[in-house]
Amino acid sequence: MIKVAGIRKTYGNIHVLKGVDLYVQPAEVVAIVGASGAGKSTLLHIMGLLDKPDAGTLAIAGVEVNWTNQLALAEIRNKKIGFVFQFHNLLPEFTALENVIMPGLIAGRNVGELKNEGKMLLEKLGLSGRENHKPSELSGGEQQRTAVARALINKPLLLLADEPSGNLDSKNAKELHDLFFQLRKEFNQTLVIVTHNSELAAMADRKVQMADGLIS
Repeated sequence: MIKVAGIRKTYGNIHVLKGVDLYVQPAEVVAIVGASGAGKSTLLHIMGLLDKPDAGTLAIAGVEVNWTNQLALAEIRNKKIGFVFQFHNLLPEFTALENVIMPGLIAGRNVGELKNEGKMLLEKLGLSGRENHKPSELSGGEQQRTAVARALINKPLLLLADEPSGNLDSKNAKELHDLFFQLRKEFNQTLVIVTHNSELAAMADRKVQMADGLIS
């Protein structure tokens, strides 16, 4: 599903990634761990096409990414990749359902179809009856599950999560961790998760350790 080869990234004089190679198989759950500053989030952002490497190649589902084609990059981000971040990034003025269907609207999909799918996703994630609540009316765990539903609305090949439970208490964190593996079972989802949570890392199929800009 993902092939990273020789990825390098520098910010000023800081060499964040120093030639990273990584392969992720379809339906695999991979946890990327390591100390702060090891390059974990930078690597995840490059895999999600949110950042561009200085050198190296990235292929998603067998297709090498063309970093010069901005329209193609935006389409891949929208249709093939779902994102879950530590801070859910929900739009405060919109309801849970409206937040969930936003990527589908950007993709030009039918509004009625999106609303039906969004409601089903929210129900599946334990948020039935909460679809018309705004983020401020939801608990932290509910907000993060809404963000997961948003990440899934376009049926992406790949789900990327950056410290997804870092802002949750232990109960909500455990529920979110269990949810990720339920998604893999139900949707054959491929997940790459950057985490400091040792329990989540231990649940993954594979744990990848990063140190000083390299996979160690």
